[in-house]
Amino acid sequence: MRCRCCDVALTDYEATRKSVTTNEYYDMCNRCFSTIKDDLLYKDRIDLMSSSDVDDVEIYYDDNNYDEY
Repeated sequence: MRCRCCDVALTDYEATRKSVTTNEYYDMCNRCFSTIKDDLLYKDRIDLMSSSDVDDVEIYYDDNNYDEY
C-alpha cells in the first residue's frame, strides 16, 4: 500500500489508520498525515507501530486519537 499524497510505501501501522466517522482508511504516511491529523477523528493500531513510525509520530492520548481497533 502506498501513501495517497506522496506515493511512499506505508508501514503496517500507517496502513491501519482510519476515520472514526466513516470507517475508511486514510492511506497516508505519517509525514503527510501529520499535516491534517489535528482536524480529524481517527483510530489506529499502536501495537503495529515500529521504530521507523516512532521517529515520525508524536503519540497523544486525547479525544482525537483512539488507539483501539
